Amino acid sequence: MHGEHQGGERRQEKGLHDGYQDGLEPLVPLDLARCSTASELLRGLARTAFSGRALGEAAEVLEAMARDPDCLVVGTFSGAMTVAKMGLVLCDMIDHGLLDIVVSTGALMAHGFIEASGGTHFKYRPGMDDRELYLKGYDRVFDTLELERNLDDAELIVNRVLREVDAAEPMSSARFMHLLGRWLAEHTPEHERGILKSAYRRGVPVFVPAFSDSELGLDFALFNRRLRAEGKPALRFDPFLDLEDYTERCNAATRLGIFTIGGGVPRNWAQQVGPYLDIIDKRLGYGGGFKRFQYAVRICPEPVHWGGLSGCTYSEGVSWGKFVPPAEGGRWAEVPCDATIAWPLLVRAVLERLGVYGAQQER
Repeated sequence: MHGEHQGGERRQEKGLHDGYQDGLEPLVPLDLARCSTASELLRGLARTAFSGRALGEAAEVLEAMARDPDCLVVGTFSGAMTVAKMGLVLCDMIDHGLLDIVVSTGALMAHGFIEASGGTHFKYRPGMDDRELYLKGYDRVFDTLELERNLDDAELIVNRVLREVDAAEPMSSARFMHLLGRWLAEHTPEHERGILKSAYRRGVPVFVPAFSDSELGLDFALFNRRLRAEGKPALRFDPFLDLEDYTERCNAATRLGIFTIGGGVPRNWAQQVGPYLDIIDKRLGYGGGFKRFQYAVRICPEPVHWGGLSGCTYSEGVSWGKFVPPAEGGRWAEVPCDATIAWPLLVRAVLERLGVYGAQQER
């Protein structure tokens, strides 16, 4: 009775706000009957709550990035996304102009290259013995199997590509990815798609900042061992060529946007361009500036309190000079979800809005 009395008093009080008078946005129940496209589904989710709202709002930010003609969009990718068969989603983003630069782990590019050159990945059956998998030449990635034979076949292609490289010219990851993309464009059927093939054809550079932490990096090292055994000079690899190339592209842009799957080295390497340009300006006095990302979308399930880079929020990044805060026009969306669920829905919805796929007229 005491609680009821208090509630009655509160209902009789004057001045309680109704939400509308403070400009609050009302939520709306998700009506699946009104969602005939991915775009409509995500518009509906944007007016719900929790991760659904975050995904719906991410579509709005990604669409804004795509429609801004003065925005250079950087995509960063980590995790086993190509083994997980998400490679064509990234191809769609490249092919339809959603990305101007790709920054990735070497593993993601390696498994994607295997797929694009004709290799196949397989389902892992629960209960399979990992020691037996090793002996049979199966490399497990969570619930998926990569074949050691695929890795061997890829290394043969790498050898062919690197044999054509002038040892006097230093190599960078972007140059190497370009060469692999060109090989795919020249040696695979026209209709067959692949990340590096799409990047090559669209002129989108692919940077792999932790290049030696990958099968492709090991293949490069193995190739140099062969050259030295033959009494020939090894190829030189200079990661700072990547850093300066990327920095100049970002510095020349009017606005910057970033789209991130996961976190790790690709995300931090891409985001550090703001602090790098800042210290160039402050410590050298020329060649730098103050450049921050105005748009940002991230899909990653890692929570902030674990302390990993993948969990670093955009608001925290403001303190480093990496992002434009919302008060100054920054637009962010952070989606705490498995990328294999959220990423395809997000890209499909945005491509419908851009007219790539035939979405019905939204209600």
